[in-house]
Amino acid sequence: MKFLVIDIGGSFIKYALMDEAYNVMTTDQLPTPKEGREALIEAIGGLYDKFAGEIGGMALAAPGIIDSEKGYFYTGGALRYNEGFAMKEALLRRCPTRIHIENDGKCAAMAEAELGSLSDVENGVVLVLGTMIGGGIIAGGKLYKGSHFSAGEVSFVCTAGTGRPDAGNIWGNRCGGVSLAKRVAEKKKIPYGEMDGKRVFQLAGDGDEEVLQCLDDYTKEIAVQIFNLQNILDPERFAIGGGISGQPLLMKYIEKNLDEIYSGFTYIVRRAEVVTCQYLNASNLLGALVCFLKEEQEEVGEN
Repeated sequence: MKFLVIDIGGSFIKYALMDEAYNVMTTDQLPTPKEGREALIEAIGGLYDKFAGEIGGMALAAPGIIDSEKGYFYTGGALRYNEGFAMKEALLRRCPTRIHIENDGKCAAMAEAELGSLSDVENGVVLVLGTMIGGGIIAGGKLYKGSHFSAGEVSFVCTAGTGRPDAGNIWGNRCGGVSLAKRVAEKKKIPYGEMDGKRVFQLAGDGDEEVLQCLDDYTKEIAVQIFNLQNILDPERFAIGGGISGQPLLMKYIEKNLDEIYSGFTYIVRRAEVVTCQYLNASNLLGALVCFLKEEQEEVGEN
């Protein structure tokens, strides 16, 4: 059986036609509508129309705090127009098929837990360095959602020692993948549009001291929060995802800063193990299908 798998991002909707063994037959993307939720439903509906005769269901990953059982969005993440939206109901009216929707960070965690870098551990955390920071927690081999479906929303962790959280001192804005390029552009006194992750690591690889300092500062903040999360959640492993996570220099600097934290700490605490996600930018799509299939298995088990 084939499934239409969709990753709704702030800029693009990525989609793939996949089977139960996670083989990809078709993959492409289209711009995410900016007009509002009606345009989004119609864009997804157009994809459904394209594949309706081939699929047995739709699996979606999306930003926001989501009740995946009901397909209800309490928040919309980067897509603020999805706040307070019963998306599954709206989609079912447009796309009469089985539908499952889950938060994108949680999807990434499920992809790594089922198929990737967390598949051999019971407890793990995925951190996705994207526009902000996606997060997913695996506890006892299962996705942990929390009491209000917001477990793993690490973007909103406050990084300031005093004062109240605001846009300038939450972790997602300070250490999302795009913020590294912003730091370098500011240091170089050039427009942000002239700098991206690829260029940052080209300069870093060439030994640019200003860029290496930005990278060091950036990864130090990441390492501090990994240290904090290790002591709160006690996972066996962290997996880092997002576009820049495939850069070996990023992981080298995270480990360097973790070394400094742990070597200078006088209490005995568990050292965080940190690896790169196996599936990187494909994790949301894979994880969406993992979540869909697991829900199907649970429903069969109950009947």
